Amino acid sequence: MTVALRVACARARGYARTLRGDADRLLAALGLRRSELSVIIVDDATIRRLNREFRGKDSPTDVLSFSQIEDIGSRASHLDRLGEVPGTLLGDVVISIDTALRQAARYRVTPATRLRTLLIHGTLHLVGYDHERSRVDARRMFARERELVKAVSRRGTVRRQVAKATRRRSGKRTAR
Repeated sequence: MTVALRVACARARGYARTLRGDADRLLAALGLRRSELSVIIVDDATIRRLNREFRGKDSPTDVLSFSQIEDIGSRASHLDRLGEVPGTLLGDVVISIDTALRQAARYRVTPATRLRTLLIHGTLHLVGYDHERSRVDARRMFARERELVKAVSRRGTVRRQVAKATRRRSGKRTAR
């Protein structure tokens, strides 16, 4: 699994290591360990320019996704096929640190928590989820987002979940 993380503004440097770890755990939780993901942290001015150019909206936003997997299928139901193709480039997730910090204060969460949620949200868009298509799709996407937030957070790492599931299946208790 490869995560290319680029920090394009000084305010975000302190979050880079944590976000990279979150991205690694996210790909593992999605079953996309053999895939590649690009994450770019920018400021509001940069994301506003991208939002205007690619979505026709002249305002900053929190996260943008630029998928590279259209040839495999644009629906989330094709996620299982992505895991079979080694080196699949999922695409770019671009996060505005300025917007993320404002949202973290408003939602009363840590900046790292908000960045993690935006990373998950953007990555779900890359693999075919779309909350703007319909209410059913929105419910499905946000439910999956909540599941992944739990799986990726430090308190619920994938390793612990796998170990727990293995213990349940085998019926054996193991030392922690």
